[in-house]
Amino acid sequence: MTSAAYASIKLFAGTSHPELAHLIAKRLGIPLARATILQPPSGETKVTITESVRDYDVYILNTGAGAVNTSLMELCIMIHACKIASARRITAIIPHFPYARQDKKDKSRAPITAKLVANMLREAGCDHVITMDLHASQIQGFFDVPVDNLYAEPSMVHYIRNNIDVKNCVIVSPDAGGAKRATSIADRLNVEFALFHKERKKANEVSRMVLVGSVTGKVAILVDDMADTCGTLGLAARNLLEAGATRVFAFVTHGILSGPAIKVINESGMEKLVVTNTIPLADKQSECGKIEVIDVSHVLAETIRRSHFGESVVSMVFRCFLTSLRFADWVFKVVSDFSCHL
Repeated sequence: MTSAAYASIKLFAGTSHPELAHLIAKRLGIPLARATILQPPSGETKVTITESVRDYDVYILNTGAGAVNTSLMELCIMIHACKIASARRITAIIPHFPYARQDKKDKSRAPITAKLVANMLREAGCDHVITMDLHASQIQGFFDVPVDNLYAEPSMVHYIRNNIDVKNCVIVSPDAGGAKRATSIADRLNVEFALFHKERKKANEVSRMVLVGSVTGKVAILVDDMADTCGTLGLAARNLLEAGATRVFAFVTHGILSGPAIKVINESGMEKLVVTNTIPLADKQSECGKIEVIDVSHVLAETIRRSHFGESVVSMVFRCFLTSLRFADWVFKVVSDFSCHL
């Protein structure tokens, strides 16, 4: 489709991940819309939209990375600026949703911050949210606007099929909470599944892990939605090697990699940590040769295209799964033709 077809789309980028925004714009064949974002010494965020957005379908990308609070305020201010400038529709693209782990009241007087973030985006003027691999699916229910929660699973399955001996691997969840994600990948690869039961002393600190399942003589593939300090992944990798795994890989959607993460990865024994580019990782890659990045800009670009033209996003996800499973071209064509009628 020519760039003229996207004449009524404006794609803006905050300061958190301009590289991803440029990749999406390139795939859509459109230039990034112009906006000036400043952080003056006062600590306030100053945003100026430097081109007209009147009656445009506006998409604003900012992810939960680095200075998360600054990124969130940038996003809200940019949404508000476009809203009062008469944009027709405003979609927030948040590849890594901030505060997603604060999704429930797990103790007395604990805030549900993910709900607060949803309220902030709505009040700013957001009409639609596109995100990827939410830490908890129920976060979609915190919004009063449509939410498209995309999945990195098809890209991961495709990578595993092309780079790892699938016949000799086992998919491992580092905790019981990720069992659904891990079993889904294991089913699509038609391989065995194992999981760890873990006990925590406090947040981000695991005291004990017990492996449920066998990994002896297998290539173990750890899968999770995010890697923060990597304490869980590092401990799991060491336990897998001790349990007889020949090699250990880790696949995560969001590579936060804070604090001692790089040191933990280097010392863990895992061969490679494969992450998507929902968070910028160029600086982390320069510090750790084990980190490999999967580009998901094509998924976000196609979602923008389908959203703009009113097409089904569900059928797009289905097609991604078919591609990752490497069905014959004629099967893919038949199902694609059928999905157009969904």
